[in-house]
Amino acid sequence: MNAKATPALASPGRAALYLRVSTGRQAEHDLSIPDQRRQLRAYCEGKGIAVVAEFVEPGASATDDRRPEFQRMMDAAAEKPAPFDCIIVHSFSRFFRDQFQLEFYVRRLAKSGIRLISITQDLGDDPMSVMMRQIMALFDEYQSKENAKHTLRAMRENARQGYWNGSRPPFGYRIVVAEQRGTRAKKKIEPDPMQTETVRLMFRLARIGNEDGPMGSRQIADYLNAHGIRTQTGGRWGVGAVHQVLTRETYIGRHRFNVSGKRKGERKSEDEIVEMAVEPIIGEEEFAEVQAVMRSRSPQLRAPRFVSAGTLLGGVCFCADCGGAMTLRTSGKGEQYRYYTCCTAARQGKSGCRGRTIPMNELVDGI
Repeated sequence: MNAKATPALASPGRAALYLRVSTGRQAEHDLSIPDQRRQLRAYCEGKGIAVVAEFVEPGASATDDRRPEFQRMMDAAAEKPAPFDCIIVHSFSRFFRDQFQLEFYVRRLAKSGIRLISITQDLGDDPMSVMMRQIMALFDEYQSKENAKHTLRAMRENARQGYWNGSRPPFGYRIVVAEQRGTRAKKKIEPDPMQTETVRLMFRLARIGNEDGPMGSRQIADYLNAHGIRTQTGGRWGVGAVHQVLTRETYIGRHRFNVSGKRKGERKSEDEIVEMAVEPIIGEEEFAEVQAVMRSRSPQLRAPRFVSAGTLLGGVCFCADCGGAMTLRTSGKGEQYRYYTCCTAARQGKSGCRGRTIPMNELVDGI
């Protein structure tokens, strides 16, 4: 016996429209934002529903909730009283491509008296409709994972052929069009004349340095910042950014693609990593020499390590000079010396902040 689905809305109400595409190419062609808007507004007009808000997410994946407009919409839905009675989407996959997360947010909206409506999957609230929505969500999730798998396979092959996959290139390189295949441009990376000298300077400072000998990552960051040399995005250099340049094999002509996964710290296996040839900026002998120098200096280069245990003033104590967090660190044998120090100075050196360091007992006892 088939259960009869209840209508999308018992009576006309107020609606918020949520429009989303995953990529720039989709935004221009497949199910574009204007096309979604036209269909959603036509649906609302036919049902007598007033559109009171619109949330547009161009180029955002629906596999998680890290979407600014999505979060803004959910914050609005939590207001008392709620500013709208329903959220209308083209399909449930526009809202979420994760079955568990879809159900979580549907129930969260329901607590505020707000319904999620898909104009292409118009279901009610009865058990049969709920089950159908969950099945559709499972298929959307499966399709999303399959698409991601096929996309990664294509990107790996693209990298294997020496072509760039579209992310920001390493410092010292720029993206150029290598060839045109129909409407698609195949791209590669080449040394950027505006940055290559900075890369060579960093390796020279690490290998030779000044009158005091080779410089460490912090000293190099200090030097670059003091001379007004900025990163790719116009920011100041930090220890991590300098270290990444000095240890990256891209600069000797071997760029590694698909090294890490989406999760922080997740590293792919060697058989998943693709090595692609690029034009080198640094010679292999110089690169090897810098690695040897860095290994020999590593005990001195490492900043005092963070203490893993909870800290009394972590997150509430800040540097009076730059406003950066004061972080508990240790030094000495057996971590006998414990003190709070400015994280900006630790990361960028004296050029970032002159730095304040206060023994832990003095700071805690003074509270």
